[in-house]
Amino acid sequence: MGFIPLFLTVSGACLLFFLTVKNTMQRKLNMQRELLSKIALAHPEIGLILGEISDPDTVLESLKKANPDKKVSKKNLEAIRQLKINKYQYNGLIKKAPYNWIAKIAGFQSI
Repeated sequence: MGFIPLFLTVSGACLLFFLTVKNTMQRKLNMQRELLSKIALAHPEIGLILGEISDPDTVLESLKKANPDKKVSKKNLEAIRQLKINKYQYNGLIKKAPYNWIAKIAGFQSI
């Protein structure tokens, strides 16, 4: 009878950890999609599909190819920088030990 509170406490802690990590990963994916959508709406000539995640380096290259005579604006460079940072943090989170279990269970893939 004394083990029931212990089991409830441990299972509650595990559930809260799972929900917190899942929420963090989902927020990072949504941020990635949001930043790419901003770039796609500002520059429709580069051909990004809204809601799809693509590599920040290819986005930068397509921006440079779309306007070879102009420089890429600071606003776009900052958005691409945020894309790279977010991608690095997300992929780093998925590679770590307890987080990769949750990523596997919840179905998250690396970007």
